[in-house]
Parts: sequence; structure tokens; C-alpha cells
Amino acid sequence: MSVDLHGRTQRLELSDQNLRSFEAVVLASAPEGIVLSRSAFYPGGGGQPADHGVLVWQGVETRIVGARKGDDLYLIPAEGDPIPPAGTEVRAAVADDRRSALMRTHSGLHVLCGVVFRDYGSLVTGGNMEPFSARMDFNLPEVPPGFKEAVEDACNAEIAAGRRIDVRVLPREEAFAIPDIIRTATNLVPEDVEEVRVVDIVGLDTQADGGTHVATTSQIGRIKVTKIESKGKGFRRLRIAVSD
Repeated sequence: MSVDLHGRTQRLELSDQNLRSFEAVVLASAPEGIVLSRSAFYPGGGGQPADHGVLVWQGVETRIVGARKGDDLYLIPAEGDPIPPAGTEVRAAVADDRRSALMRTHSGLHVLCGVVFRDYGSLVTGGNMEPFSARMDFNLPEVPPGFKEAVEDACNAEIAAGRRIDVRVLPREEAFAIPDIIRTATNLVPEDVEEVRVVDIVGLDTQADGGTHVATTSQIGRIKVTKIESKGKGFRRLRIAVSD
């Protein structure tokens, strides 16, 4: 299946990460989830949470508080909100503050990943994020002296460099021919995926990724490494905060 489809839903956010409003038709609906013909709501994945927002239809509003992946892409309505029936035309809006914060945070994590891989050769073993805060786990056997400060300074130098962040979709064979395209200790791209979405912080970090990102590193803001934790022998967790 093409990366810009999930079930019957065309995923608009993968080709236009700045899109915040769109029109669609309801294909199926229930209190457990609403399926749209097209959607710019990021449904969550790769550590990035799902978008929030609203659907407006026939003079009423349905708040969207999450998403669920299955045979279709289901948008989760707020409990008690009216549900548009199948066939209804809706105008949708993604909550801009939340999405923009998550884009900056996600791109910040890719900068962190690129710096730690480049300077210490460590791969990612896990990660998660909320708006402006995140954590990333690495297979890092030892923490060298001055590691926290060195990583933070290097990340902010890459942000200040204003590196372009490009997104492209490649055939699987072509994508996996890129050196170090998988920056996780385990390859998380399913074997049946024929097209791979690649996010490239030009000159720093290139990896398979399905999330949303800002256009240049300068849009991230500033990264602070707030804490380093041991997660068992040979594994470290770095917590970061993103700010203006």
C-alpha cells in the first residue's frame, strides 16, 4: 500500500506537513471512531502522538482527541460529542499549536539521534514525545565525561546551522541502499512495505520515518538535555526539552 493511504483514507499530512484544515466525506462513523475520505490528522506512530482537532458539519462540532489504526484510520471523537453519519461532508481543522510543537520536538529528536550516532556511534532503542518534551534511548555502554554538555552543544550548533529537512518517498530497495538509513537497533519497517518515507536532515541525519517535521533545523528552537538515565547495562535514556 502507498504510504499516503491508510485503508480508505488519503493521508494529506505526509505530503503537506503544514496543512491544518481540509474538507472530507465521512465514510464510516461510530463513537469508537470516524473514518474520513481524506485526513491531515497524524494518527500517531514512531513515538509521535496523534493530532487533536475538530470536525465541523451541519452547524455542529465534533472534537477529535486521538486516532486508532486498524483496517482503516479511525479518528477518535471526544466522549459525548455528536457523531457525523456516513456520507456527511465535514470541514476539519488540526489543532495548530499541538501539531507545530510536536513537529519541532520530533525534528529535535532527529537532530539528537544524528548527533549521538555521528559522535558516539550509538543506535536508538526507543523513544517517545509530547509537545516540547521527549526522551530517546540509546545503546550507549558508557557515558563519557562531559557527555551531557557536549551533546546539548552539538545539537544546538546543528539547529543554528539551519540545515534543510527534506522528506521523500522511495522504493524500498532504493531506500535501504542508503547507508545507515535505519537508526534504530531493530528495523521497524514492516517487510511488506514497498515504499519508504525518508526524512533527511541534510548533512546530519537520514532515516526512515513516518512523522511530521519542520522545514529546517532553525525552526526547532533550542534543545536542552534535561536528564540522562541508565536503562540497564549498556543503555541510556536522554530526556530533552525544546524551547524558543
